[in-house]
Amino acid sequence: MATPVTHGTITAAQNFNAEAEAEKLRKAMKGIGTDEDAIIRVLTSCSNEQRQKIKLQFKTMYGKDLISDLKSELGGHLEDGVLALLDTPLVFDAKELRKAMKGAGTDESVLLEILCTRSSDEIKELKKAYHQELKRDLEKDVVSETGGHFKRLLVSLLQANRDCSTTVDKDLAMKDARDLYDAGVGQWGTDESVFNKVFVSRNYAQLRATFVEYRELAGHDIIKAINKEMSGELEEGFLSIAQSALDSQAYFAERLYRSMKGAGTNDSQLIRVLVSRSEIDLADIKLRFQAIYGKPLGSWIKGDTRGDYKKLLLAIAKE
Repeated sequence: MATPVTHGTITAAQNFNAEAEAEKLRKAMKGIGTDEDAIIRVLTSCSNEQRQKIKLQFKTMYGKDLISDLKSELGGHLEDGVLALLDTPLVFDAKELRKAMKGAGTDESVLLEILCTRSSDEIKELKKAYHQELKRDLEKDVVSETGGHFKRLLVSLLQANRDCSTTVDKDLAMKDARDLYDAGVGQWGTDESVFNKVFVSRNYAQLRATFVEYRELAGHDIIKAINKEMSGELEEGFLSIAQSALDSQAYFAERLYRSMKGAGTNDSQLIRVLVSRSEIDLADIKLRFQAIYGKPLGSWIKGDTRGDYKKLLLAIAKE
């Protein structure tokens, strides 16, 4: 089975010139006042790889750090979004994970959003980036900040040992479906370790086949089974994996919706999803968002954000 083609909203700029872009940023920050529109235009008109070249060229040309200059000129959520665009994807993920675990309390949903949706290769590189950037061990931090079956799920994901192929073994799907049924609704209590083994080690195509067999066997889908058998962070963890396997774009559309739903906006989550998916599948996520929630993503952003921060988010989403 071929891997589906996905579409980001941000692509590499044609005829890219790092020196010219660095000059535009310098001009936008020089003198009295800051040209936020120019900064937004430069950073959302090229790929992350090209932004790294602009950072290097800026320091080469002016002997100043672009990040430091932007911090001195910007503030609030606009600054957060701009700096997110200037991190490499791996460093950005590493910083988000650390932020989720630092201080009092842990934001488990951030751990799940990142660790349940990245490939095995991405998680291997993420662990390296976490150590290099933060001088800390990601697995040790996760173990110290979580507990129980939820901790075991995250530690399993951090082994980055999921099958990366798209091969489907129908016999294995039938066996896994039976094991999941027997570990859940087929007995008193739930054997979480069986769910852990299947959900963390099988490739997504194999999981989808397993979920089809599970429905045939149980008469209800795997989502209902997780809702019935699990609770709290563990429930959210298995749901995140299942939803990512079944419809990754719908999963991220829901994350965006949740970030803007109700009183107040979860700006950290909103920025993280938009930035991290901007070069992967944000265009597809936008389509799923409108199909599920009945309004374009841009209209939600316009209603929940203000000023230059709103301009930045709309530019990332190409709305």
